[in-house]
Amino acid sequence: MARPKRWEVDDELWTVIEPLLPKVERRARHPGRKRHPDRLVFQGILFVLHTGIAWEHLPQELGFGSGMTCWRRLAQWTEAGVWPRLHEVLLAKLRSADALDFSRAAVDGSHIRALKRGSKTGRSPVDRGRSGSKHHLVTDATGIPLAVTLTGGNRNDVTQLIPLLQAVPPVRGKRGRPRRRPDVVLADRGYDHDKYRRLLWDLGVKPVIARRGTEHGSGLGTQRWVVERAFAHLHWFRRLRIRWEIRDDIHEAFLTLGCAIICWRRLKKAVLI
Repeated sequence: MARPKRWEVDDELWTVIEPLLPKVERRARHPGRKRHPDRLVFQGILFVLHTGIAWEHLPQELGFGSGMTCWRRLAQWTEAGVWPRLHEVLLAKLRSADALDFSRAAVDGSHIRALKRGSKTGRSPVDRGRSGSKHHLVTDATGIPLAVTLTGGNRNDVTQLIPLLQAVPPVRGKRGRPRRRPDVVLADRGYDHDKYRRLLWDLGVKPVIARRGTEHGSGLGTQRWVVERAFAHLHWFRRLRIRWEIRDDIHEAFLTLGCAIICWRRLKKAVLI
């Protein structure tokens, strides 16, 4: 039996996604060309996310529709807020399966080059002043993405610490109040600032942040490495290694969708175990 392609959507995943998509009724008068099936178009979006191919080069023989069709549907679903809801639903399923660990969280940032500039780009201090963006990621104790944000490449990581934690959605899946805050946040020396330690305490979160000037090998990396692994998984999607989109909301859509796919894979492993 042939192994399914990474962009193929199985029935289980589609039952999660389909209720989140906005319903479009076909006009009775002058209906025009029949709308391409949402499931195939979604697979076309995943194909672009995985391969990094340009929209206009999307192979027609795959049956996903034209690249412009997939781009328009991505923009429509982004405007409707589909991707954050999908991520939130999958996080709730992970928590229900006892696969989510809020005892601690790890944060980090990663720079990518932005070849076409646009909103949320800036001169990168680590790439000879070229235009770039930054992905800011927070994961649970096991490396599951809880939230991701996008800023210009010239933004300091520590300034995005509080907005990143505030971007974590209310995670349901168990009786009682939804969970939003981890007990502890782990961060490297780039987040060493007493002001932000106080802000974390104000949110009810204990900061465990490495101090500048201290020796390496303190042991923090043995717990914080999960966020670096999550970045490796996220940037395994080729469309996220370089920012090609001028529109920041489209790149953010790819980012959140990538996090959702990672959550789905972890959920399938948790259910099998």
